[in-house]
Amino acid sequence: MVDPYDRSDRFELIAACEGGTLARFANDVLADDPPLSVRQEPRPQLVMQQVREPVERRPFNLGEVLVTPAEVELDGARGFAMLPGKRERAALSGAIVDAAVAGDHEATPDIVAALEAVADSERDQRRRAWAESKHTAVDFQTMEGEE
Repeated sequence: MVDPYDRSDRFELIAACEGGTLARFANDVLADDPPLSVRQEPRPQLVMQQVREPVERRPFNLGEVLVTPAEVELDGARGFAMLPGKRERAALSGAIVDAAVAGDHEATPDIVAALEAVADSERDQRRRAWAESKHTAVDFQTMEGEE
C-alpha cells in the first residue's frame, strides 16, 4: 500500500504524476503568494541507475539515466522532486507539491487524493501488464552449488 503522506512513497508518486497535474497543484499552492525559495534549480543531469541482479541479488550499475531534480523551501517546509527525463517545469512543480504536503498546506487533501489516484493507476497498469505477460514467463534453473 502506497502512502502519499510517507515522503519516500510521495517521491515515487510525484515522479509518476503527469506534469500538467503537478503544475496545476503548484499553481494552486502559489496562488496565495507564500514565501518560496528555490534551493536547487531544476537542471537535467545523468545519474547512475543501480539494480539488483535476480540470481545472487547483487547490485550492479545498469547505466546512466537522465533525470531532472529540483528542491524548494515553501513557507518553512522543504520539498524535493526528481523526475525521469528532461522535465524542468514538472520537477519544480513536483518539489512545490512535495513541500505543500510536508507543510500541511490547505491543498494537501486534494494533492493526496490525486497522488492516490496515480498509485491506483500504476497498480492497475502493472496488474494488466503482468496478466498479459505471465504466460510467457520462463522458469530458469541455475547451476549454483552443483558440481
